[in-house]
Amino acid sequence: MSANALAPSLINKSSLKALTMVVMVAFGVALITLSAKIQVPFWPVPVTLQTLAIMGLAAAYGLRLGLATITSYLAAGYMGAPVFAGAIAGPAYFAGPTAGYLAGFVIAVAIVGYVADRISSKNIFALVGATLVGTLVIYALGAYWLGFVYVGSSGNLLSFEGAWKYGVQPFILADIVKAVIASLSIPAISGLMKK
Repeated sequence: MSANALAPSLINKSSLKALTMVVMVAFGVALITLSAKIQVPFWPVPVTLQTLAIMGLAAAYGLRLGLATITSYLAAGYMGAPVFAGAIAGPAYFAGPTAGYLAGFVIAVAIVGYVADRISSKNIFALVGATLVGTLVIYALGAYWLGFVYVGSSGNLLSFEGAWKYGVQPFILADIVKAVIASLSIPAISGLMKK
């Protein structure tokens, strides 16, 4: 496994590569789960720390390990483990109003992980750009699903304006802050690892 992201370099140094990968994926799933359960008071609606954890892990883990982690997280939720923000999980959750955002997580991790594998961990601007693009993908898929597939299946369309108003707009400021924090954390962690 070769990449510039932080986690692959740790795995390469380990004598127990497979075990190290499993532990890192399990840690990532636990971190995403915990972050989904933590709500931060924010205006106009409270937000979770889920996208902060997802973007940070993607930047630290790179493409392969990041995708292994996010797909393991989603698989756990699909099998009924209470990993999502609410108490509900299982196959029905993947047909609910947040299914588009869940799909967006996978693509966002792929984008951020791909960039993280190809740049220096000190390149904050590239990481911020990748996390913002990943966030836009999450918004696009989430709003599309919410406005035109989920609500549309009942015979009523939410419209682009409604999907924007309820599924994107309340989260923009918080998600920009989370993208920047996730990106800034990688050079800081990299610096600590070298001490």
